[in-house]
Amino acid sequence: MKALLALLIACSIFSYPNSFGRQTMSKEEFRREFLESINKVRQKGCNCGSTYMPPVPPLVWNDQLEFAAIGHAVDMSDKNYFSHTSKNGRTMDKRITAAGYTMKGYQSFAVGENIAQGQQSIDEVMKGWFKSEGHCKNLMNREFREVGVASYNTYWVQDFGGRQPFSAEQQKLLKSGKYKMIERN
Repeated sequence: MKALLALLIACSIFSYPNSFGRQTMSKEEFRREFLESINKVRQKGCNCGSTYMPPVPPLVWNDQLEFAAIGHAVDMSDKNYFSHTSKNGRTMDKRITAAGYTMKGYQSFAVGENIAQGQQSIDEVMKGWFKSEGHCKNLMNREFREVGVASYNTYWVQDFGGRQPFSAEQQKLLKSGKYKMIERN
């Protein structure tokens, strides 16, 4: 409970770096700048290493993914490490689902994460992620439809998610008992 309270306090005083590295950007500006930066490239397509990634639909912001990203950025900074696996052993998918981003009620579920450390601006971190083949492929992944991003003390976390809802016909079949949901890890 103390950790959650500390995280909520950190979120309430959280500020975002602008393109000059100063902590003055509003939450709305931070979100808008990230989405514009990502979706500009997703709209055109790009090369991730030697692999051409065709245009994909734009991402939208998700508060649960942002909450997971904030938690991991703060944890990495406070405990002085850099990894997709938290010091307590929690993996990215566990952190994201603990933040409330779950599969329940959806027919498909995908999550991913990019991390960075040391960059001073959105532009700098995005350039680095697009230059890295694996990070770039996350940014261009067609399965990802939502994103949440956080920066804390030069630790950057970008959490992705994609959930496909059931069609009206599938929902009808589930309710009737003719379809059954099976969850796989």
